[in-house]
Amino acid sequence: MAESFGLMSRRGALSLMMGGVALPMASGWTAALAASPTLDDGLSRATPESQGVSSAGILTFLDDIEETGFEVQSFMLWRRGHVVAEGWWSPYRADRIHMMHSLTKSVTACAVGLAIAGGRFHLQDKVVSFFPAHLPATISDNLAAMTVQDLLTMRTGHAAMVSGSVWRPIKTSWIAEFFKIPVTSRPGTNFVYTSAATYMLSAIVTKTTGQSVADYLKPRLFDPLGIRGYQWPVGPEGISPGANGLSWKTSDSLKLGILHAQNGIWQGRQILPAEWTAAVQYPHVKDTYGYQWWLGPDGTYLADGLFSQLCFVFPRHNAVLAITAGIPEKSHFNSLVYKHFPAAFLDAARPDSRGASALEDRTRSLRLLPPPRLTHSPVIHHVSGKDYRFPDNPDQVKSMRFDFTDDACVFTMEDHRGSHTIKAGLGQTFEDDTTMTGNKLHHEYELDRMRVMASGGWRDDRTFVMTWSFVETAFRDTVICFFEGPALRFDRRVNVNSAETSLPTLTGRMA
Repeated sequence: MAESFGLMSRRGALSLMMGGVALPMASGWTAALAASPTLDDGLSRATPESQGVSSAGILTFLDDIEETGFEVQSFMLWRRGHVVAEGWWSPYRADRIHMMHSLTKSVTACAVGLAIAGGRFHLQDKVVSFFPAHLPATISDNLAAMTVQDLLTMRTGHAAMVSGSVWRPIKTSWIAEFFKIPVTSRPGTNFVYTSAATYMLSAIVTKTTGQSVADYLKPRLFDPLGIRGYQWPVGPEGISPGANGLSWKTSDSLKLGILHAQNGIWQGRQILPAEWTAAVQYPHVKDTYGYQWWLGPDGTYLADGLFSQLCFVFPRHNAVLAITAGIPEKSHFNSLVYKHFPAAFLDAARPDSRGASALEDRTRSLRLLPPPRLTHSPVIHHVSGKDYRFPDNPDQVKSMRFDFTDDACVFTMEDHRGSHTIKAGLGQTFEDDTTMTGNKLHHEYELDRMRVMASGGWRDDRTFVMTWSFVETAFRDTVICFFEGPALRFDRRVNVNSAETSLPTLTGRMA
């Protein structure tokens, strides 16, 4: 059975996971560890020391995050069957979903493993065999040789990566886009990380099962693990992007890791084949990559999404760490994690009520931004309710309007997509849904509706600054509006992005 998942005969290759045991989830939890609104995620809670984890070690990890300035938005740490620490930096919460970016790849891998186990297709099947209607007029030898396993290991023969942001604006077939990419080297040789490979895995699952990856996984993975309320929109031809697009809760990322740490077993039931959980962490690409999971030190492997949406599995320690964040690429944040874990895991730990209490207090008070202050400006009476018009510009913004009340500013912008509104609290924060355009600053995601928490204040008499936290994503926009007579200068920037983090200044005039 192991050979069907592409595991080579190598001494010790399977030993990473075989020492784990399936631990049932106990009922109840320690309320003192809750750092956000109550969420019934079905996971048991315990104090860190009771499960061989150092409270002081976790606190040092949180100290290091603060000192280095990394914007972590949530974390959950699990060991030996229990969540031992968790925290959400306000305005993020346990009950909110979060866009996971490429962590999604490791979820799509579950669908691939289940489909292979179900006989839907095989590792050595050729990619071109699934899509005869989409093939180019000329099929190179390299393209013809590409297999499902080459997609899984990111050894497609492509010379460069394709980001999900490249295909998201395309409304025609992404399968056809895949076959346009030159296959410059023999598949199965060079590792080139690319979202295009995972998309094709998703397309193959849909082709062979007749379902999107999300629909296929619902009865097989999501329902058994109690994963609910997720969002995973499909792209052209009803196919999930596969490599990205999934939004779910931090606890759901943790469950993904727990399932793998327990050899695919959940509450006594085999959800994923044990051979598959061993195969995804096998070093198919030496010291780098398994099947849609990255490899770390000391046997660790991880699901890794852009801006640090992370799930670390520590198989030798029966532990999992899930994180959401808004951290720029190439920030070396993973190195900070490995600095503290698995060092915080102990074979035995003495009770440490003082450390556990300090950790509880710390996780209850996490926040990203200071509370908004109530400020005033004499300019309000001159600009409130007025329309500002803009000349032609690359962002296709036509007009803006500011409607001030005692406790809020309702900001309205009209562009090529329509009219968009955000209500920013004055001295407080308001939460609502918005259609506000954000794709150029948000990794090319152009969602029909986004959840936003917004506040605003006057930096000086003429400068009004709004903060828009899109709390189901990593993105937080800072909007600076400078009023000078009939003119408005408008700047907008974001905390993280795969491209530019600010838009060109727009200058409009009062109508």
